[in-house]
This record gives sequence, structure tokens and C-alpha cells, in this order.
Amino acid sequence: MPRSPSPDTADRPDTVARPDTTPLLRIQEVAAETGLTPRSIRYYEELGLLEPAGRSDGAYRLYDASDLDRLRFIRSLRDDAGFSLAQIGQLLEDEAARERNRVRFRTSGDQAERRALIIDARERVERQIATLEAKRDRLAAMIADARGRRAHLDAHFAALEGGPDPHPERAATPDRAATPDRAATPDRAATPDRAATPDRADTPDRPARARR
Repeated sequence: MPRSPSPDTADRPDTVARPDTTPLLRIQEVAAETGLTPRSIRYYEELGLLEPAGRSDGAYRLYDASDLDRLRFIRSLRDDAGFSLAQIGQLLEDEAARERNRVRFRTSGDQAERRALIIDARERVERQIATLEAKRDRLAAMIADARGRRAHLDAHFAALEGGPDPHPERAATPDRAATPDRAATPDRAATPDRAATPDRADTPDRPARARR
């Protein structure tokens, strides 16, 4: 059943209602509904991820319920699944192509065309599988790394309770404090000093040369 405009939005200039349809929303309202910023929504439109349902007389972007669903889907892929915008664009394009191919497949009686549609759809699915498997492998590696850090912390905790040292190799290496220090080596003062050698003033004077 179509929704009728609520009393608090029917008279607002930034909400346009159409007969027998849900109201078209301005970008600020869409941002509030989806948790996205107006700047992000405009950027998605520039990338071709979204096309507004229409524009008002003042050339303001207007969005319908399907646009809101699409934006929520984009945000979920970006934030929850960690897909890049390029990957999201490819997934959305594949989904749109799947809808188009389904309609053409059902209405076409040409066997060659139907075969081509099946091949195209299968290639798109294969690409989606590859993308999802790559994402799965990356997440699996991240989970394994996190589990390793948790096990390492548990080992440290067990060591505090009297368990084995998680780093026995560090305890086996000689400490730098155990190596001879410079202070332990004979001091330079113990070596013969220049002051201890006979001074020239203390040695017998050389006999004066006979004057010519």
C-alpha cells in the first residue's frame, strides 16, 4: 500500500510527494535516513553507483525508496564487508545485468541469444565468486593472526602464574650486563704515564759543543 506523506513533511518545500507513490526525499533527508553524508551520496552518484530518481524544479536531487535501499546496501558492503567502491560498483553492475538478462532470457525465443545470456551471467557469477573468495581468504588470514596474538598473550599470562617462559630463548642469551664493562678493564691510569718517564729536564745535560 503506498505511503501517504506525513503531516510534518507534506508542507515542507524539500519533500515532493507524487500521487500514489512514496514521497521523494531531498539529499539531506536521505543522509539522515541512511547515516551517510550528503557529500558521500553525491560522490557515489559521480562514480555511477547511484542515480537519483528525479530532480525538483529547483534542480535539487530527489530520491525514492529504492535509492535508500541501494545506499544502505552500498554502506553495508563498504563498512561491514570491507569492499572497495570499485568492487561495489562491479557487484552492482553485475546485479543490474542479471536483472536485464533475466527479462531478455524469458522473452527471447532465439536459442543463440539465450545461450549468450547464460554465458554472460555465468562469467559474472564467476567474477563474484573470485571476489568473495579473495575477501574470505583475507579475513581468514586476519583471524588467524589475531588468534596467534591471543595465544601469545595467554602464554604471558600463564608465565605470571608460574608457567613456562614464553620466550626461553631470550633468557638463554647472555645479558649485556654480564659482559666485561669498560669500567672493569684496567684503567688507563695504570699504564705507564708520560709523567713517569724521565723528563728531559732531569737527564744530564748534553756536553756543550766546543765553540769554534
